[in-house]
Amino acid sequence: MADALLIIDMQNGVCFSEPGVANAAAVIDGIQRRITHYRQLGRPIIFVQHNDEDLVADSLAWQIIPAFRVQPTDTVVQKTHANAFYHTNLRRVLTDFAAESLEICGAQTEYCVDTTTKVAHGIGYDLEMTPGLTTTVDNAFMTADQTIAFYEGIWNHRFVTMLQD
Repeated sequence: MADALLIIDMQNGVCFSEPGVANAAAVIDGIQRRITHYRQLGRPIIFVQHNDEDLVADSLAWQIIPAFRVQPTDTVVQKTHANAFYHTNLRRVLTDFAAESLEICGAQTEYCVDTTTKVAHGIGYDLEMTPGLTTTVDNAFMTADQTIAFYEGIWNHRFVTMLQD
């Protein structure tokens, strides 16, 4: 089990706006199980929250989905780039928690999750993922499910250790 759980961009405007992300209910349920497990062990939970013209700070779309019930003990990191480390306090937060390993999940698979995963790996974090706990939408080249499977295949054994839920 990793030192901290990093949940990327699971916000109302990402998860519930049209066309909606793939497997939303299953991904949310799976992330909730991971949150419960980390809370039971007293390990840090870090929500990364994207800000842009579609996810305007303090708007309903910008808010983290209510199902996760963000606690005062959780940390929320604000970002404006696909890389959750770029011009944010994420690295300082992880240092304060003495986190050397991260479990990553969230949205969108091929953008913010992929970028943050590869940057975290590059700066030396040991990474874990539970298969099926990232999500995205269909694109011009692949369905969302194909995209998720494609990126999980790239990440597995190269950037992350895939866990069994």
